[in-house]
Amino acid sequence: MTNGYIEDSQRLSMGAHKRQALPHPRGRVVYEMTEDESKVAAEDLAKRLRLLLDVAITESGSEPTYTQIAAFLADRGVNLSRSRWTYMVNGHRYVQDPALFEGLAAFFDVDAAFLLGEDGAATPDKVTAQLDLVRAMRAAKVKSYAARTLGDISPKALQAISRFLDEEMTHT
Repeated sequence: MTNGYIEDSQRLSMGAHKRQALPHPRGRVVYEMTEDESKVAAEDLAKRLRLLLDVAITESGSEPTYTQIAAFLADRGVNLSRSRWTYMVNGHRYVQDPALFEGLAAFFDVDAAFLLGEDGAATPDKVTAQLDLVRAMRAAKVKSYAARTLGDISPKALQAISRFLDEEMTHT
């Protein structure tokens, strides 16, 4: 059973680009996606959108609203209904709209290839920086917890734990 298609330019990591080509009324090459592939694609898109929303919060201090995003897209001739946004950001259904992806990429100031999850697409620097910050904050919480919990541990052992956590953080 299938419920979606993927354009040739949208080479997603789940391998949908290797499926059988189907005719498309606009002359583009599209590939049939299985229900499972469509579900994985929807969940991956939702993760990237939520990550971009988190980055936007750190940059501006507040989460962009649906109204702001829809207005930005409308200025570019792209319609985004509230229900479509909801199921995109929650991973309920995969959307196949190149104009929408281009508009969202412009809104979040990232490459559309990242948003689409294309093979080889680079993670934007601001997203990498945000992930590094989250990792550092988590490591700091672990260090603080270890210091409080272990109480009577020697400073040397605490330094060894800190070094270990720092090394682990650089490997992720």
